[in-house]
Amino acid sequence: MRRRRAEKRKPIPDPKFGSEIVGKFINIVMLHGKRSVAEKIVYECLDRLQAKLKEDPLKIFFEALDNARPRIEVRSRRIGGATYQIPMEVTKEKGFNTAMCWIRDMARKKKGKPMSQKLAEEFISAYRKEGAVIKKRDDTHKMAEANMAFAHFKI
Repeated sequence: MRRRRAEKRKPIPDPKFGSEIVGKFINIVMLHGKRSVAEKIVYECLDRLQAKLKEDPLKIFFEALDNARPRIEVRSRRIGGATYQIPMEVTKEKGFNTAMCWIRDMARKKKGKPMSQKLAEEFISAYRKEGAVIKKRDDTHKMAEANMAFAHFKI
């Protein structure tokens, strides 16, 4: 018999904007428990967004995340000795978390610039619907489209 599901905990809102999603992004950027360093990086990134695009940085942040989030993904399922890639819809919350991780990972791959600048560049490219994060989202969607024949195996 399975145990009960763990209850969802609310993320701590960030101190500057009071947004839970920005707070979650700070946690995603954080390394080795150094929250103040992660906060500094994210806030510098948002300042750079405002300076470059002359718009509200939170608007850019949320629109870039919405552009980058996957709507559908594939999940592996073993049926009768064969493993199938089954397309599944992604909840909005999981989509945002995935998009934030993709943006962080793409920024970390770049070399030779401060992290806040690399993050700002990734957000700007996602906001404009171009760049590595959008390509990754499109690849995920293509993979799901290609495996639509197995959609009837949904979990």
